[in-house]
Parts: sequence; structure tokens; C-alpha cells
Amino acid sequence: MPLMPSLLCPYCYQPFPPRKTLFRCAGLLGPGGERCKPERDQALSRRFGMNEALPPVFPGGRLTAVNGRRTGARCPSCQGETTQRLCPNCHSQLPVHFGRVDSRLIALIGAKGSGKTVYMTVLLHELMHSVGRRFDAAVIGSDDHTRSEFSKRYEEMLYRQSVLPGTTRPGQAEVRRPLVFKVTLDRSGLFGTRDRHTITSFFDTAGEDLISKESVDLNVRYLRGADGIILLLDPLQMRGARAGAAPGTRLPDRDDKTDSPVNVLTRVTEVLYEATGRGPNRRIDVPVAVAFSKIDALRHAFPPGSPLLREPPDAEPVFDQADSLAVHDHVRALLHEWDGAQIDQIMRKNFSTFRYFGLSALGGDPTADNRVDPRGVHPYRVADPFLWLLSRFNALPATKG
Repeated sequence: MPLMPSLLCPYCYQPFPPRKTLFRCAGLLGPGGERCKPERDQALSRRFGMNEALPPVFPGGRLTAVNGRRTGARCPSCQGETTQRLCPNCHSQLPVHFGRVDSRLIALIGAKGSGKTVYMTVLLHELMHSVGRRFDAAVIGSDDHTRSEFSKRYEEMLYRQSVLPGTTRPGQAEVRRPLVFKVTLDRSGLFGTRDRHTITSFFDTAGEDLISKESVDLNVRYLRGADGIILLLDPLQMRGARAGAAPGTRLPDRDDKTDSPVNVLTRVTEVLYEATGRGPNRRIDVPVAVAFSKIDALRHAFPPGSPLLREPPDAEPVFDQADSLAVHDHVRALLHEWDGAQIDQIMRKNFSTFRYFGLSALGGDPTADNRVDPRGVHPYRVADPFLWLLSRFNALPATKG
């Protein structure tokens, strides 16, 4: 008898069989006039530090049908019906249709000072607006926490208050709940057009969080379930790139608490080998988009004709492979100028599928008081790594490179 496939929780990254899915009481009056008393959820509190009182949790032994499908359950206490499905490990509410649609988990990880939180905010903003219109994509938060947190904590601060987020402290992300989004696109096939869904979980952790055992264990779970990875690195942490930065550019600190991109990549590679269980003679087959941020500080020195001096093609709702490969080749050449040849060596020897990207989330240097430039946010190529991964999953049409 074949084994039932496991689901992967996009909040705690633990696998579980579908039959283990839990339900949370809706907290409404049941048919007999009874209402369950809210209580503190120990699993949510232990995992994410969430201490609010919530209706009780119960196994889905008494399932109810909606349109012929078993999508809900009846609370054993108040007899009320609910459709709130939960992860059995962390008790997070699972996204609508989770486990019933094709979904991919894309992991985002970045080194300290690489601008990962800003990049995540701008990427999602672009996917919801200009990039979303181009590809007719719907991008929504998969839960109330994500919708509220992204709007108030991230988008409000960056786009309305023009304030940059502070540096994520090591270990801080271990109690911060991931932001989970669902990206829905139309995809044509032999049997017509159908929606393709990608569940994306953004875990706000910094590269130096790959040092402590607790952080490594958490990242192993995170990366083990990833179908694709965006690794954000800061070229201004590299000696050659720092020397070529535009005059007046605010250079990141280089102290004993700030690691080099090579060391961060090395730790990520080690964690991925542990997460995937690959032997020493087998390359990691998870596609990795290696994205170099803050490219605006270096563009003045690029040669005429550089693909990073032109606007990316956006006339058609397809991923342009030829343009992406031109950027990849140019960034690979730049790595040698930036004293980053070892990065390319690590990628070529350890990963079967990877691509280089150059981007800028802000489009300019922030002010001295850590605010967005008065001219506003002007992103450049921020969606390219994400779109490349979607094209790898056949969730997005692409030209032939």
C-alpha cells in the first residue's frame, strides 16, 4: 500500500501526514447554544511567542462535507462546525486549499546587512502591483497575521514613513512568525488554462543565524522543505566592490560581527547538504538564485552594453531567459573583479542549478539617518530571482535562452 505524501507546514517547516491535520473551533455558538472557552495555545506560544487566547484545538476525526468534499470538522465540545485547519506541530492555521493545490515553497535567506528585509518588502510590493499587473498575478497574505504584519510593520514603514528596518539580531527570528503568501498565476496547458499556486514563506533570519545549534536546526527545517532558494548577498562586503562603489556610498561595517559573503555561502551550503542528505559527490539539486543587492552603487563603473545598465524587458508576461542569462554571465565576470571568484567556485562545485542576479531594492543610497532617499523607492530587477524560480517550476512561461 503506497504511503500518503507528507505536507510541509509553511510556518514551522515540519512535515506531517494529511490525516494528522488538526482543527480549531470557530468559537461561535454551537447548535445547542454552547460556546467553547478560549484558552492559551501552548504550541503557538512555544513556537512564536503568541499568547492570545484562542478557541480550542481538536483532531479532525469528525469531518463534515462541503460540496461533497470533506473540508471541515465538528467540534467535540460545542458541536459547531469549523474549516480552520491547523498544522499539528505548531498549530498555525494552514492556508486555504493548502495540500489540495500544486504549491511550491521558496526560501529567502540573506547575510547580515545584505538588505534582506527591505528586499522582501519591495519584492512583495512589486508582485502586488507592477509585476502583478504584468503577469496577471494575484498575491495575497495567507493568514490574518501575514496580512496585518506586512501592511503595518513592513509596507507602512518603508513606503509611507520612509524608514528602513533595523538589522535583524541573531536569534531574533526564532520567535518571529514567518510571513506566508500565495501567488496565483494563469498557466496554459494541453487542457486549457488553470491557476497555478505558489506558497511562499518568508522567514526573517540573517546569515549569522547559521552559527548557533538552535538556529542551524531551524534553518535546516526551513531549507529542507524549500523547492527553490533566493540567497541575497551584499557585494559591498567584498573588497573589490567596495573600492569601486560610487563616491559618497554608505559602505557597510566590516567588523568581527559581520561575515563575508563567502563565509555565509559556505554555511548555507553546509546546511543544505545536511538538509537534503546529499553525499559528498552529489551536487545539491535545489535551484538557487544568488542575488547581489545594492547594485545601484556599482552601476556607474559597468561597461557600455552591460545588461545591468538597461531596463529589463517587460513587454510580455513571460520570463526572458536570454536577458537573464546575459545578467548571469555579467555578474559572474564581476565576481572576479570584486575578489569574489571563490563564490563562483563554490556554486559550480556544489550546486547543479543556480543563477546570478544583480538588483537594487531601493534604487539609491539611504540617507544618513537610515531613511529612504527623498526621491522615493525605485526598485531595479527585484523580481528577477523570484520569476526565474517560478519559471523553473513551470508556473510561469519563459522564452528559450
